[in-house]
Amino acid sequence: MAAGDRWIDLLDPTPQELKSKLPREVHDRALDQLLAPAQHRDDPRPKLESHGDYVFGVFLIPVVVPEEDLVFYQEVDAVLTREVLVTVRKSPGEGRSPWQPKAAQDSCRESDNTGMMMYHLVDDIAESFLDLVDGLNEEIDELEDHIEDWDADRIRTRLSALRHDVLHIRRTLAPTRDAMREVVDNRIEFEGNEVFTHDVELNFGNSYDKLLRAADNLEFARDLVGGVRDYHVAKVANDQNEVMKRLAVIATIFLPLAFLTGFWGQNFSYLVLHIETGKTAFWLLGIGVELAAAAALFGLIKWRRWL
Repeated sequence: MAAGDRWIDLLDPTPQELKSKLPREVHDRALDQLLAPAQHRDDPRPKLESHGDYVFGVFLIPVVVPEEDLVFYQEVDAVLTREVLVTVRKSPGEGRSPWQPKAAQDSCRESDNTGMMMYHLVDDIAESFLDLVDGLNEEIDELEDHIEDWDADRIRTRLSALRHDVLHIRRTLAPTRDAMREVVDNRIEFEGNEVFTHDVELNFGNSYDKLLRAADNLEFARDLVGGVRDYHVAKVANDQNEVMKRLAVIATIFLPLAFLTGFWGQNFSYLVLHIETGKTAFWLLGIGVELAAAAALFGLIKWRRWL
């Protein structure tokens, strides 16, 4: 059989279509997983497990949409036997495109067995995680560049979205990496016999290394998000301190005015007598003293660089 005949790809198949393409009966839980629409449920946990005479796998492929600040996942399920690899792709919904297998299929050679075909599938997934983390770092760089000119609500919204993305990626990346480890450690078998040949296991090791790099870079991205958040919190606190300092300066400047006004107010009847008799010098003197005190205090504050 040619490589194209041994890799059967289905998109949102009907139960009849799926059963006609599967090489053998699969257990009910796997069948339910293969038929469940992706957009009508939460993302499943990636896995790769042996079921006697076939291997069943569930994978999630991350996709970054930079212009929408969005990360979504394309689900691909797989049934592997010695003779054939069947992949079932799920439409993500909301007008988003499903995963395209062409690049992975084109990497296969006529001499490749089904295990090597599975490797090309998972290697494409590992590359997607590396691209995802690179895109996440670019989003963090953009946030750092605009943290001084974006408003606080926008920054908080973006930080919350990035933190959510990091947590979701970790929940997806870790089990995907563990599934690759199952193959690398030769723990996947067909009825007690080895499924993946030694050269296939070595190639799976390369994909496992890529996922390890993606995990390390993801932890670094998480630290970057934490650093941006701490800087934003410190900036908000510093801005509040500047506002409070200005308010304190204004209150301090008006303090002698309030004091002198209260002092002259004790002799209000005397001032009224001077004003009524046309003697306003004392009244003007009081205003001049208040203004001079305020100006002197403002000058002192500027000289000491408190404002």
